[in-house]
Amino acid sequence: MMQRLSPFLFPSVLALALAACGNGGEANKLPPLADIATFEVAPASISGGHGWDGVVEAVRRADLSAQTAGRVTSVEVDVNARVAAGTVLMRISAVEQDAGANTARAQLRAAEASAVEAQQNYKRFAALADGQYVSRAQIDQARAARDASVAARDAARAQVAQAAQQAAYTVVRAPFAGVVARRDVEPGESISPGEPLMSVYAPGALRIEVAVPQTRAEAIRRDPRARVVLPGNRDIVPAKVTVFPVADVATHSVNVRIELPDLDPAPAPGTTAKVVFDADASPAGSSGAMLRIPASAVAQRGELSGVYVRQGDRLLLRQLRLGARDGDMVEVISGLDAGDKVASDPVAALQAVTAQRKAAGGTHD
Repeated sequence: MMQRLSPFLFPSVLALALAACGNGGEANKLPPLADIATFEVAPASISGGHGWDGVVEAVRRADLSAQTAGRVTSVEVDVNARVAAGTVLMRISAVEQDAGANTARAQLRAAEASAVEAQQNYKRFAALADGQYVSRAQIDQARAARDASVAARDAARAQVAQAAQQAAYTVVRAPFAGVVARRDVEPGESISPGEPLMSVYAPGALRIEVAVPQTRAEAIRRDPRARVVLPGNRDIVPAKVTVFPVADVATHSVNVRIELPDLDPAPAPGTTAKVVFDADASPAGSSGAMLRIPASAVAQRGELSGVYVRQGDRLLLRQLRLGARDGDMVEVISGLDAGDKVASDPVAALQAVTAQRKAAGGTHD
């Protein structure tokens, strides 16, 4: 676990450590440093390239939300249930929706009757027009009344379709065959449009998305070979690797999508995984090595992370840029080199630095 130092001590000790880096000649004047436990930083090799952390996600995933208001009358399935396409997942009260559908159908019947009557009136006026028994204005009025009645009938039909759809929304069905991943409501709850109800995913197609620095994206695009390391050191070769064409303007990173082949057993969505790209190897001479240290050796203060590095009789607080955490170990992106001796306990290291300063009279910092 990353240990947190006092908010007042961390910045001051960091400043002292940086000052000490520029005045190495005074190191011999300091009293001996108390014995503290240290370890030597050693590279942890990942064959073939650098590892990027990602999360397994389902390609087909549907977050179902309410499309009408009402009360949940029944929930037919629960989490982890396998459902077929069209399976009823839950039912919502439909009193208002059914009443609206009945009203719309009644209005449609009235509009159809008016349209029939207007059509007959127009035919009669058109027949009388040949003998000039009616005026041209009367014919035009009859035609306009017929057209208005037909438009009203069509609008009533649309209202019926809309009301029927609202009634259909009271029965929530599975959009495709899959597994219920989440359930957000219970029977008896009142819901409103847009409220989350359930989440369903298809377990067959899985993928991972990772963000890589834009400086590495082109190399991965030219050589998209990769491997995926799942929990339990399970290595698989992806079915397809797609590098996104644009970089994120905020993080200056490029997303890479890794599609997984059919696996048995398949990892559950949300499982963490590591993606290793062959093209994203470390510079020559490092053999694809990366540095990892115990998380308990890291002193954390807000966004600032650091470790105490021993150099002779000095302990220097060195700021780090950290990467992914794996159990009790954390990846070091920058700030340390292989062979550095790091204090195992940052609190004990701080106490040793303080005692050394006091013994020196506080004049050699």
